[in-house]
Amino acid sequence: MIILAVDTSNYLGSLALLRDSDVLATRSIRQDERYSTSLLRELDALLSEASILLNQIDLFAVSGGPGSFTALRIGLTAVKAWAEIFSKPIAVVSGLRAVAAQASHSLQANSCLAVFLDGYQGQVFGAVYRSVGTAPYDLEQLGGEFLAQADEFIRLVAERVQGTPVSLASPVPAVLQPALARSSLACGSVSTISGELAPTVGLLGYRMALSGELVDALHLDANYIRRPDAEVKFKQT
Repeated sequence: MIILAVDTSNYLGSLALLRDSDVLATRSIRQDERYSTSLLRELDALLSEASILLNQIDLFAVSGGPGSFTALRIGLTAVKAWAEIFSKPIAVVSGLRAVAAQASHSLQANSCLAVFLDGYQGQVFGAVYRSVGTAPYDLEQLGGEFLAQADEFIRLVAERVQGTPVSLASPVPAVLQPALARSSLACGSVSTISGELAPTVGLLGYRMALSGELVDALHLDANYIRRPDAEVKFKQT
């Protein structure tokens, strides 16, 4: 199965091509160069490097959020169009789940993992997981994904782990460090994982394909967690 994975959920966008669980090629896209202008160029380079045509893709895997409304929309719109044109399925992967999967390789059994992404304006997108098996990706999510101020994130993590040892991981650890220094949360420093999430999005997408957790282009949707600023302002008028 040839998989094209797309992530435009955070500051470092990325693309990856996989054959089943083997990563064939990757490309990074920095957010300071607009995704709307760079995504197709990087896709062409990626396909050329792997000698694969877009119509040969069997599965599209995409980060469905959380993240910036505008950035997410670019990646999701592109995947929606490709999947519709070529009548291919889509695996919608949580960006937080991809962060957790990257950080889970050293997680001990029955311990917890809290991950976060920059939610901007002093906030973080977060989720908490518990290890439930021996494989790196065997994680159970404790509660839903959420958006919170940094101090509130730490309080929610403490509530969800209920005294179980917890590790923290993120591509942007600095956004939490001031609040973490003020807290009594029993954890070490925040592990820094790669912001290049597309390879992990692809691996998770492959697992979802094996278990039949796919959607078509019509049912592709995003998980913004919060409403975009434009929608908030519209509702306030």
